[in-house]
Amino acid sequence: MAGLNSIMQLFVPKNKVFYDLFEKVATHSALMGNKLRALVSEPDFDKRTAIINQIEDLEHANDELTHNIFTELGRNFITPFDREDIHYLATSLDDIADTIYAAAKKINFYKVNPNDLGIQKLAEIIDQSATLVKNAVTSLRDMKNLRQMTESLVKINSLENQADDVFDMSIERLFETEPDAKEVIKKREIYTVMEIATDKCEDAANVIESIIIKYA
Repeated sequence: MAGLNSIMQLFVPKNKVFYDLFEKVATHSALMGNKLRALVSEPDFDKRTAIINQIEDLEHANDELTHNIFTELGRNFITPFDREDIHYLATSLDDIADTIYAAAKKINFYKVNPNDLGIQKLAEIIDQSATLVKNAVTSLRDMKNLRQMTESLVKINSLENQADDVFDMSIERLFETEPDAKEVIKKREIYTVMEIATDKCEDAANVIESIIIKYA
């Protein structure tokens, strides 16, 4: 009987494990977005470095959590939703953290003054988008707030469109007003990485939307 109970345990869905891990990853990503916004508002290079170190710690923590998700995926026969969707969601959330960290690093690496309209606005959009992703991920556990979840996903898509517009206008302004070719290259790369971060938020939103359609 004990042996049978052990076997049956393998088929018990460990929904709580996956939800806990996803919520931690999404919460860390949202906090990284918040810190990125604080970073671009900080004029002091050394203080920005301290914030970047905090963002790096959160990114490393998310790498470990993402690894744990894939480990759980390999050891559990039954999952809260499709294994493919779990993989896509874990990857998209990890990508959000990676791109936020990349943007933060480039600002100080290139010694760019972040008091730039494009950088400021993109950081604001990233912060808002990552928070909305966190809210949607948190609601996956019971899917009781479908309207709220859907509103979050629509808003994320809208913010990504705004980011595209900000990116285009920032590049146009950069070429019109910046005489230093090196500064043009540096800022253009920062704009690009920040815009990609909003794309990654939209990718996560699309995965969540797919899960809702299948299981709500």
